[in-house]
Amino acid sequence: MKHLAAYLLLNLGGNASPSAADVKAVLESVGIEADDERLSTLLSELKGKDINELIAEGSSKLASVPSGGAAAPAAGGAAAAGAAADAPAEEAKEEEKEESDDDMGFGLFD
Repeated sequence: MKHLAAYLLLNLGGNASPSAADVKAVLESVGIEADDERLSTLLSELKGKDINELIAEGSSKLASVPSGGAAAPAAGGAAAAGAAADAPAEEAKEEEKEESDDDMGFGLFD
């Protein structure tokens, strides 16, 4: 990732096709040693490609990946309705948890 980040910074700075020496210089400027093997692999994969097109293509692929969050609002709404009815019971449980910390002989902030 650090090699790609340096490559992208150089690209944003106007260098459309950064060399290995350019990427190494950016990394060394912040005290990071470049891994020659990974850097050469990255540069060979990106050679001759437009970075903006690659980013756009990757973004469209990520948009189609299901994240599993679609069912959460429905479940959250039901949980909130049930939680309102159980509020006194939850308060009692919280008090029990606080007391159990005292039984161990130390508190959270001691």
